[in-house]
Amino acid sequence: MSEYQEQKSGMTRREMLMGAGAVLAAAGTPNVFAMDANHDHSMHTSKHKSLIEATLHCIRDGDACLDHCLGFFRQGDTAMADCATSVTHMLAMCSSMQKMASYNSKYAAELASVCLKVCKDCEKECNKHAKKHAVCAACARSCKECIKECKRIAA
Repeated sequence: MSEYQEQKSGMTRREMLMGAGAVLAAAGTPNVFAMDANHDHSMHTSKHKSLIEATLHCIRDGDACLDHCLGFFRQGDTAMADCATSVTHMLAMCSSMQKMASYNSKYAAELASVCLKVCKDCEKECNKHAKKHAVCAACARSCKECIKECKRIAA
């Protein structure tokens, strides 16, 4: 095959052999991260695991509660409007709190003091409907747990 034909096909034989050599060399190189047995992984994990779990439960139960409220809206019933509003606020706050806690942010304690207020409002509103609607009761319970975890780190 002429050099012109090799170039026309996109890759010369020399380039192919050099590329194969590079792949083989990389495959034989030990993973420096795997070799470091003394590497401290604790700095890569959050110190707020229970708060992260609590916010994730709030988000899960809040999504179900909001969907429940939207079902009422589709039927023309706006009785759950305040519940939907408080859940929407809680979802935004808990999502932010979960991320900041996961990142071990220096602002996590400050945000936790706001998050517990938002969760208190949501818990109060969901408790108004808890006897009739299981999803509201579940959301209120999750908010209560999140409030407890936020208090542990709040500034």
